[in-house]
Amino acid sequence: MDQKHATVSLNTQRVISEISPLIFGGFAEHMGRCIYEGIYDPGSPLADEKGIRQDVVAALRETNYRIMRYPGGNFVSGYRWTDGIGPRADRPRRRALAWRSVETNQFGPHEFMDFAQEIGTQPMWAVNLGTGTIQEAADLVEYMNLPTGTLYSDLRAKNGHPEPWNVKYWCLGNEMDGPWQIGQMDAATYAEKAVQAAKLMRWMDPGIQTIACGSSATAMPNYPDWDVTVLGHAYDHIDYFSMHHYAANPYPTVSNTERLPVDTDSYLASSVHFEEHADTLAAAIRVAKAKRRSKKDVHLCWDEWNVWYRAKGGDGGWSEAPHILEEEYNLEDALVVATWLNTFLRKADIVKIACIAQIVNVIAPIMTNKDGMFKQTIFYPLTLFSNHASGFALDALVKAPLKETKRHGPVPQLDASASFDPATGQGAVFLVNRSQTHSLVTRLCWEDEAPQTVTRAWQMHGEDPFAANSFEQPENVVPYELTPPRLEGRALTLELPPLSFTALLTRHAAN
Repeated sequence: MDQKHATVSLNTQRVISEISPLIFGGFAEHMGRCIYEGIYDPGSPLADEKGIRQDVVAALRETNYRIMRYPGGNFVSGYRWTDGIGPRADRPRRRALAWRSVETNQFGPHEFMDFAQEIGTQPMWAVNLGTGTIQEAADLVEYMNLPTGTLYSDLRAKNGHPEPWNVKYWCLGNEMDGPWQIGQMDAATYAEKAVQAAKLMRWMDPGIQTIACGSSATAMPNYPDWDVTVLGHAYDHIDYFSMHHYAANPYPTVSNTERLPVDTDSYLASSVHFEEHADTLAAAIRVAKAKRRSKKDVHLCWDEWNVWYRAKGGDGGWSEAPHILEEEYNLEDALVVATWLNTFLRKADIVKIACIAQIVNVIAPIMTNKDGMFKQTIFYPLTLFSNHASGFALDALVKAPLKETKRHGPVPQLDASASFDPATGQGAVFLVNRSQTHSLVTRLCWEDEAPQTVTRAWQMHGEDPFAANSFEQPENVVPYELTPPRLEGRALTLELPPLSFTALLTRHAAN
């Protein structure tokens, strides 16, 4: 293969699966400054009368999150949901043991549901299966989803919301295999508790869908045995199976404590690992289904994903809203995020929910201070995918030169995905040139009917993989709009600079 040229062959009839809009989700945990000083900051002149930061709301709306996981994360394994309801003056202050901070409970279920409505997303609620009981999980479902006439639904009405919220998606705990987790369990113990919680929660509201915990990371010594055990026991009682992963450069070893040196070529090829992770859990799901001769499908919920390796200290010093885990993202991180989103499209048949962790300040696409906010590099690919990938994921055939990497072996220099929505006639193509040094002349070819035109195009690139944005330089690394390349029959050609992410929108005849 020519080391300077690549081709991407597309066919709007050759599809992988319909794209679930829920893969464009977020995660808000009571952790660091995500909630307090991030979403909720009543002392700020940028907040509305409810204390919600309106500059944050505007940025979150721009990203167009379809689902939002809450309230944790590690936090949820010690959380008493009843602490966050009723008059604020009566809510208790407690130690949040997961992050060694103080939780004021000034932001709770009602405040979160108002916030979710304001940014136009639906909630995905995690229940406490650490210190919490299955009865407490069912009580929360009653509080959130039942019409008035029972103890907890009447309490919701008393607290100002007579109508049920009808929360559909429910996580059965969080990372219960982790030694860092409050109430850590082995796989069989967790699976039994998850089954009993799901049964009781569904008896309370048969319309909910549940998500069981997968292994916390591929580096865990119990991966994928944990996943096989939990799926084997809980398959009939769940709708989704969760997976978590955080990408890093330098890369963690199997022990997850020592780290290999910086290796940008391998880091930019991280989607190899993402796909292996999804394929492994998809296989475990297929085995569990086959053993039951079941017609029921379980899908993957990648409800924690992001880059995270610099800001690792999670000790809040028993303070309120501690400044912890405030990762600063650069160009290479944005490119890895783009390849992750490419992976979601390529795995659209099995990955149906995904939540970037998190949304504000803590390992997040946006950062705030008392005067304003700025958008980190990873904000931009996430927003472009979320707003423009719709309909069906296409099975793109990519031919590109191979780049040798230390961690993943030979990997194509070009990482790509594409979508097509027959209802609107809109297509999208997303391209990442992983090379640090070489441009890539790329030809896009449509094997069936070509688009009528390329309507818009954006590109994000730079010479320095470590270039980042900041309050002082908020637009140091941002995408800029290109003149859309012209079609030549059923094809077009464009040059992809080194270290670049490119997004193209096409218009086809609508069906």
